[in-house]
Amino acid sequence: MTAALVAIAVAFAIAAATFLSTVRGGAGIEGVLTLHRAFPIDEEVELHVIKARDRARHARILQSFSGGIVDFQVVGSFDPYVVGLYFTKVRLGTPPRDFNVQIDTGSDILWVACSSCTDCPQNSGLGIPLNFFDPGASSTVSSISCSDNICASIVQTAAAECFGESNQCGYSFQYADQSGTAGFYVSDILYFDSILTTSLVVNSSAPIVFGCSTSLFGDLAKSTKALDGIFGFGRQDISVISQLSSHKITPNVFSHCLKGDGNGGGIFALGEILDPRIVYTPLVPSQPHYNLYLQSISVNGELLPIDPTVFATSVNQGTIVDSGTTLVYLVEAAYEPFIAAIAAAVSTSASSIISNGNQCYLVSTSVAEIFPPVSFNFAGGASMYLKPIDYLVRSGFVDGASMWCVGFLKASNQGTTILGDLVLKDKIFVYDLAQQRLGWADYDCSLSVNVSLTPSKDEFMNAGQLSVSSSSFLSTSTAALYILVVILVNHFSSPFFYFT
Repeated sequence: MTAALVAIAVAFAIAAATFLSTVRGGAGIEGVLTLHRAFPIDEEVELHVIKARDRARHARILQSFSGGIVDFQVVGSFDPYVVGLYFTKVRLGTPPRDFNVQIDTGSDILWVACSSCTDCPQNSGLGIPLNFFDPGASSTVSSISCSDNICASIVQTAAAECFGESNQCGYSFQYADQSGTAGFYVSDILYFDSILTTSLVVNSSAPIVFGCSTSLFGDLAKSTKALDGIFGFGRQDISVISQLSSHKITPNVFSHCLKGDGNGGGIFALGEILDPRIVYTPLVPSQPHYNLYLQSISVNGELLPIDPTVFATSVNQGTIVDSGTTLVYLVEAAYEPFIAAIAAAVSTSASSIISNGNQCYLVSTSVAEIFPPVSFNFAGGASMYLKPIDYLVRSGFVDGASMWCVGFLKASNQGTTILGDLVLKDKIFVYDLAQQRLGWADYDCSLSVNVSLTPSKDEFMNAGQLSVSSSSFLSTSTAALYILVVILVNHFSSPFFYFT
């Protein structure tokens, strides 16, 4: 290297160090990154080895500078007469394509409809275009064979099977509503924005394993509310949150705030939303779903006569939080006392009516003035307080009066209580997998939320933290490299997030 080039390099490095020192002072960035040579300078390296490393590198471009909050835009509504589900958009493949997928905390796998699907809907009643993932059109896709270690790990935690001569690691599973899908697993790039500060967003990507569905059945095969797939956020290793957090790309916690009024929508983040009013209850360990210890239900402050053992968790019994379910489903031993308590509380103020097999009421005034408050009481002293709007669904008019139906139904699975979007809406929900707990607080989900960039009991480390010493050429060189990354970064202020 000539003296001029050395001078330029040193000047650039020192400038970079100065820049980062300024950033550190203004944004609280600290820590040290050490630079290592990938290949020893005095050893020959085969070209195919370098190419293999480059492919791996390209599969995680800027990943090491992620380590922030990942924000997914939420669309949809809890209202079964409007949409009845919440969905978001993911970008997959190279070149990337957008797919609208339902947010589902009750399942684990991210899957999208495959281009080879024979019975997938071609249009959607939701008014959105449907897209199909074409493995042959992505330059970064990799198939998962039956002999792959990844397939073996999937078999342990989720549906996986092998497809005869193709030797593809496939899946076939059914949801609680009897709809289902089948297909095969692939690995490709997921693109997302990592929010590091209120003004710093890094365009990031990471390889993930997801499903390419070649067959749909049940409601999934209908066009009425068709989407491109389902985004599973369950507790198993195959879920996207588990895959990203295991590689230290995101913290092992995610949160959502689903709007219940207007056009719906809300906030969904891979990160922890903070609010001093959040109450936490422990997750039941070693369960495939987000099972909670529900202990009792109160109506108007009075405990219902329900044997607590009906809520105990066992093989086919328990209480599950599931954003993929619209309403609430109570076990029969809890449903009957609940309906009776509501009927007794409004007997002189509303007319009872059965509509399509559902318990409804004709109301001529505000439901908040007539119907009682409800409380679900969980382990650890955490209670979920429900206003009438949190357990009633407006179903039109009859003879000039509003008809409101109870959105709590009798569970078809005799032992499983499922808490769906009806009670999840208008609340912050935090799924803290690192500490094995789930928390919530009432919140206006049209407002900003406070998202933590500092994990608690989690090994996640913010890879954007830097501290540079100008006395070390190694440190200033690292700073220079960081500057090159920052050049690729978009600066904006998120309307939904502020940070601690």
